[in-house]
Amino acid sequence: MRATTYLIAALLLGTTAATAHPEMAVKDAHRPAADVARDADRKPVEMLEFAKVDHGKKVVDFIAGKGYFTRLFAVAVKPGGSVVAIIPKQVADRDPATVANMQSIVAEPAYGDVTMVAGLLDPAVQGADVVWTAQNYHDLHNAPPEIVAGANKAVFAALKPGGYYVIIDHAAAAGAAPDVTKTLHRIDPAVVKAEVIAAGFVLDGESKALVNPADDHMKAVFDPSIRGHTDQFTLRFRKP
Repeated sequence: MRATTYLIAALLLGTTAATAHPEMAVKDAHRPAADVARDADRKPVEMLEFAKVDHGKKVVDFIAGKGYFTRLFAVAVKPGGSVVAIIPKQVADRDPATVANMQSIVAEPAYGDVTMVAGLLDPAVQGADVVWTAQNYHDLHNAPPEIVAGANKAVFAALKPGGYYVIIDHAAAAGAAPDVTKTLHRIDPAVVKAEVIAAGFVLDGESKALVNPADDHMKAVFDPSIRGHTDQFTLRFRKP
């Protein structure tokens, strides 16, 4: 029934079924095998639906890494949408391969309008419908103290009114010490909520798709026994 609904909507909008549903982005033939292998853990269909990524939208992939979600967004926003992938200068300087990989995504004709920039203050980021960051927010806490508030303020400024800021990260235990962001690469979701709401956002939704009750929150996310299967929180904030 749902597939039929999406097909009808696609026809009415003058698009194809491939632009009307996240499942089609996941099935895109240009995705690397390494990305496809991670789908069971990262649940991209649920994530794109939760983030309200759709055709015609402008999506900013903040600290885009190897482009797992960048590729998905590039297909899901077609036609008429665009993607801005942020690779911070600090990341680019220490890992040129990340830049080269993103450049290949930008150059891929099948993806359409994808741009790579170095930060949230780049003019290309402005007017976004969605700003997305996955497994990166805790790292902001390992930079100078003003970075977190500055990043959240910049995201707020970049979004259109009604736009969404979506954050996925590895969950720490409730009330965990602040240094857990550095020692275990986790963060207490209550900390994230408080900081983002303080920047002017409203908490708009939470997804349980990436929750793993078997994770005791005591191991570093790179520990072989939990890597790729950490308990993760997914939060959607809205700019009023």
